Amino acid sequence: MTKPNHPTVLITGFEPFGGEAINPSWQAVQKLEGLIIEGHLIVTRELPCEFDTSLESLYNNIALHEPNLVLCVGQAGGRCDITIERIAININDARIKDNAGHQPIDTPVVKDGPAAVFAKLPIKHMLWDLHEAQIPASISNTAGTYVCNHVMYGLCHYIETHKANLKGGFIHIPYLPEQAVHHSGAPSMAESTVIAALKSMIASALSHDQDLAIAAGTTH
Repeated sequence: MTKPNHPTVLITGFEPFGGEAINPSWQAVQKLEGLIIEGHLIVTRELPCEFDTSLESLYNNIALHEPNLVLCVGQAGGRCDITIERIAININDARIKDNAGHQPIDTPVVKDGPAAVFAKLPIKHMLWDLHEAQIPASISNTAGTYVCNHVMYGLCHYIETHKANLKGGFIHIPYLPEQAVHHSGAPSMAESTVIAALKSMIASALSHDQDLAIAAGTTH
């Protein structure tokens, strides 16, 4: 494989799961393939919504593309805005089976790994830039206990143990309108807004090594 002329950014989405016909993460992420943002070539890949094999695919793509930034994106049906995940926990506790029929309960993502790992991103800068662009967004302090948390923990633990200079983390996005119409009362976000948000977060993550000290916590 010929090495690209630009350094790379790896952005991943997921295949559909839980009875949905589409997954908004991959619907939006795939539209970024081949773009150049802050001098970096965007490479997009779809991950399986499966425990273990999702991380195998992610690690293989990191080894192949040698990115400077990895953003994994997932669906959070019911959330109303772009949510930048702060932390992942070392637990698999699946409410439903994954797409391979597996349903791990109270198992570790990484045996003997730390209880939690933090995003390797300037999350407050990313949030600030989204708000400056008039895009609804917040910091999330839970990535769940399903495949999204599994992937985020695996990514951030990998960075801590193998590639300290790599930036990486996880973003949750709402349903697209065509999904929300089947879930009474569920919020949604237009694909064009999601794509604009992803571009903003990529640029922000690449541009800032030090994070902002601004309040973005919650009281409960």
